Amino acid sequence: MKKVYLCSALVLSLFACNSTKTNSENSSRTTKKVDTETPTDSMKIMIPDNSCYAAVISDVDGALLKLEVFPNVVTGILKYNFAEKDSNEGTLEGKLVGDKIFADYTFKSEGKTSVREVAFLIQGKKITEGYGEMIESNGKMVFKDKKQINYKDGTIFSTIDCVENDEKFRLKN
Repeated sequence: MKKVYLCSALVLSLFACNSTKTNSENSSRTTKKVDTETPTDSMKIMIPDNSCYAAVISDVDGALLKLEVFPNVVTGILKYNFAEKDSNEGTLEGKLVGDKIFADYTFKSEGKTSVREVAFLIQGKKITEGYGEMIESNGKMVFKDKKQINYKDGTIFSTIDCVENDEKFRLKN
């Protein structure tokens, strides 16, 4: 009878050791699974680079520009305030290509929604809007030749504080 108890105890001990090994293996599998689920670059939340600018076009005319720059994607708000003409304001959506921004400017003027391509050259804390010959394509105005855009005589925007000027960037809709 002692032999039966001794054999039973030995078998139970072996099962106990084996189940501990299995639990250990399971926990290492779980650990490995957790390790492979760490966030990748594509899963990380991207916080845009915000910057705001103002331009003096004349004694009574001006413009405001707010940009949110993600890697290679730019969104924002552009407002032109003209004393003698209808002002216009709208949103920007485009791309950052080197030191230039090319975007679609969707705006309202005289009660009508329009889209035109805009281009900006980034120069430190200043941004210059470029101008060039435009043509209509697919319902919007686009640059005929982006290589011919003139930044030399463009409107120059200087950096302003976004927080202090936040209310100025609200669209009227």
